Amino acid sequence: MGNAAKDVIFRRFSDHVNSGKARFFKALGLDFIFGRREGPYVWDICGDKRLINCHVNGGLYNLGHRHPVIVEALADALKTLDIGNHHFVSREKANLAEKLAGLCPGDLEYVIFGASGGEAIDTAIKIARKATRRSGVISAIGGYHGHTGLALAAGDPKYREPFFSSVPEFIQVPFNDVNALKNALHPKVAAVILETIPATLGMPIPDDSYFNEVKRLCEENGSLLIMDEVQTGLGRTGRFWGIEHYETVPDIMVSAKGLGGGVYPLTATIIRKDLESVFHDDPFIHISTSGGADIGCAVARKVLEISSRPEFLEHVTELSGIFKNGMSDIQKKYPALFSEFRQLGLMSGLKTPHPDLGPLLSKACYDAGLLCVYAGNDTSVLQFLPPLVIANDLAKEILERMETAFHQAQIFVDAYMATGKKGDS
Repeated sequence: MGNAAKDVIFRRFSDHVNSGKARFFKALGLDFIFGRREGPYVWDICGDKRLINCHVNGGLYNLGHRHPVIVEALADALKTLDIGNHHFVSREKANLAEKLAGLCPGDLEYVIFGASGGEAIDTAIKIARKATRRSGVISAIGGYHGHTGLALAAGDPKYREPFFSSVPEFIQVPFNDVNALKNALHPKVAAVILETIPATLGMPIPDDSYFNEVKRLCEENGSLLIMDEVQTGLGRTGRFWGIEHYETVPDIMVSAKGLGGGVYPLTATIIRKDLESVFHDDPFIHISTSGGADIGCAVARKVLEISSRPEFLEHVTELSGIFKNGMSDIQKKYPALFSEFRQLGLMSGLKTPHPDLGPLLSKACYDAGLLCVYAGNDTSVLQFLPPLVIANDLAKEILERMETAFHQAQIFVDAYMATGKKGDS
C-alpha cells in the first residue's frame, strides 16, 4: 500500500470518524496507521515503519499483539460458541468467574461482567450506591475511570464538563493525601474510587501505607473502597493485582483492558460476597447484553492462566529490574530532560521537568521506533508500559532506542533554546 492509499484512509477517517484526530496526527507528522501486528511489534499499514509497542493501550496488549495461545482460544471458541444470552445461566461465565474469584484477595467472590472499562466502573458505583443507600462518590483529582456515565462523573473535569456530566455528589481530592480524604468524607459518601497507580495522572506511586489508611477511613465512614485495577491488574506490577503490593483488600475491584487478551472486549466488576445481595430482590436489575460474552470468557480464561503463573510474574519483576537500571543510566545522561522514573513493576512513567517534554519525547520515541504516549492529565510524564512477555534482549533494545529518543530530544531542546524563545515549546 502506498502513501496515496494512506491519504485516502486519512480522508475517510476525517470525513466519517473523527476529523480532529486526523488533523492532530497529520500536523505532528504521525501518519501511522496500524497494519500488521504481532507480539510486541506493530507495522505501519504501508509496511515501511515498525514500532515496539511500549504503551499497549494502557494494558490492552499486556501479552503483546495476537498472542498465539489467545488467538487459538478465540478460534476454538468460535467453533461452538457465540456471544450467548445474558438472561440465562452460562457455563463460560461461571467458569471464568470462579477462576477470577480464586485469584482475588479476601472475600471478593462475585463477578459482574461487562464489555468496556467505563461500563465496569459504572457497575461498581451502582452497586456501592445500592448497597450503602448513599449517593456520594470521592475520587482522585486527575484520575481517569472511563468515558461513560458514572465513570465519567468520577473522572477529571476536562473529560466530563464538555458533556455537562459534573454531578454534585461526585467530589475529588488529591491522590495520596490521607488528610484530604478524611476531610472530604461525610455520611452520604457511598464509595471512594481510586486507581492503584493513576496512569493518566502520570504514574504517581502512593505511599506504602496510603491504601490501608484509605480502607480504614472508608470502614469508619461506612463507605466502600473501589479499586480500579484496569491498568495495574493482571500482572502489570509484578503481582497479579497492583493492590497486593499494599496489602489492602478493597470491597470492589474492577478489571478490564488486558482481560480480553487484545482480541475480545471483556471486563469484570468483582465484589465482596455479601454485596451480591443487591441483586436478590431482582436478579435482572443490571444486565449487559454483550458483557461476559461466552466466546470472550473462553479467551479471558486463557489470559488468566498465562498471567497468573509464578514464572510469568517473576519475569515481569526481572524485566522491571532491567528497566530500572537502564532508565537510571539514561536519567544520569539527560538530567535536564529526565527528572524521575516512577515505577511499580512494568507500570511506569518518565517524569520530565516541563509539560511540553512529554509530547516531545512521544514524538522522539516514535522516530526511534517506540510507541510511547504522554500522560493526558500530566503531560510532563511519558507513560512507559511495555508488554509483559518481551525477552530480556528486547528490553535492552528498547532502552537503546529510548536513549536515542532522549538524544534527539536534547538536540531539539538545545536548538530551540539557542533561538532565545524559552517561553514556548
